Amino acid sequence: MDAARARKLADRIQQVVAEMLERRIKDPRLGFVTVTDARVTPDLSDATVYYTVFGSEAERADTAAALESAKGVIRSEVGRQTGLRHTPGLTFVHDPLPDNARHMNDLFALARAKDEEIARQAEGAEFAGEADPYRFEEDLAAEAAEVAEAAGEAEGAGEEEPTGQVGRPVR
Repeated sequence: MDAARARKLADRIQQVVAEMLERRIKDPRLGFVTVTDARVTPDLSDATVYYTVFGSEAERADTAAALESAKGVIRSEVGRQTGLRHTPGLTFVHDPLPDNARHMNDLFALARAKDEEIARQAEGAEFAGEADPYRFEEDLAAEAAEVAEAAGEAEGAGEEEPTGQVGRPVR
């Protein structure tokens, strides 16, 4: 089937399910639910609806039970509003994305705290070696001049030594 059609159907299913949970499903077990995403298989036979629940684990479990019991009513309304010959089967899955995001924020806060601790420890520290260990062009030019000067002195010293032969320098 067409992937674009499956995406459009998934968006429509997400809207219908969210409206149903907001207006028509009056189950007391249903907590503060947000439908985050819906995905449809390419053959349009199954739809997975992702949701989050604000609250504790017990409220999550109650909401999952309420969604399971209302699955038939929601599926019939999806079929009526989408106009499909074969309405996709619905599966409700708790979306772990907000929990993962909360965990990542906790990890970032921990990393920031450790960075601040390391910065406090490094305040009075001094370098173990030179303050700037990198070589710059001025340093390289000065070293090259020193090497050339030392080589020039060695050459001058070699020519002054007697070679034993006239006109030939020692190599």
